[in-house]
Amino acid sequence: MRNFKMVIQYDGSRYKGFQTQKDTDLTVQAKIEAVLEKMAEEKVELIGCGHTDVGVHAENYVANFKTECTLSPELMLDYLYEFLPEDIVVKSIEEVHERFHARYNAKAKTYMYTINCGKTRNVFTRKYVHHMDEDFDLENMQKVAAVFEGTHNFQSFTSLKPNGKSTTKTVHSIEIIKSEDMIQIKITADDFLLHMQRMLIGTLIEAGRGTVTAKQTQEVMDKEEKAAGYPIAKPKALSLVEVKY
Repeated sequence: MRNFKMVIQYDGSRYKGFQTQKDTDLTVQAKIEAVLEKMAEEKVELIGCGHTDVGVHAENYVANFKTECTLSPELMLDYLYEFLPEDIVVKSIEEVHERFHARYNAKAKTYMYTINCGKTRNVFTRKYVHHMDEDFDLENMQKVAAVFEGTHNFQSFTSLKPNGKSTTKTVHSIEIIKSEDMIQIKITADDFLLHMQRMLIGTLIEAGRGTVTAKQTQEVMDKEEKAAGYPIAKPKALSLVEVKY
């Protein structure tokens, strides 16, 4: 059995996330598996590096699959390019060690969120950028970001219900980059809980608007319970940009 690692780019606008679901085939995983199974003429399970929310995009999503197919990686890549929908592209395929696992071997993931804070929305980027005509307080955003950095219990910043499993994660860095009317929030962590990245970004957006302080954020963090009233950032402006192994 051969094991292949692939790097995938996809526009998540019309998909119900990456992961296969029982009640729909409108997921990125389902679309890729269908093409792989036709190519390999066998059942194929695609293992993703993690789950992405409905409407979230990916620049460099990593997955792996095992197969008896004898095609070369180059021919597999050509086949996938021809038969996948235009909003999904497999950027690369390589044969890897049989023990490689896209999810369990991942060491860190980086997400990017893009905000247009100009007066008007851009019609050409509106599907991938969150427009807010606001004068953002970047200094306050940085102070709140500092609360999130490091190893913490993020139970207050996830939709995941307490189930006995650890909700402690390590946020390696949060970068807030402003260029003209665009603000990008770049978050790197060892892993993310359900909706965690969108809840952290939602809190940072409120910090930029002046409605949340670092002290308030720390108090919510310390309570280790659901952060009532903190918004979840819209998914369309979020993209998985890097996975490190």
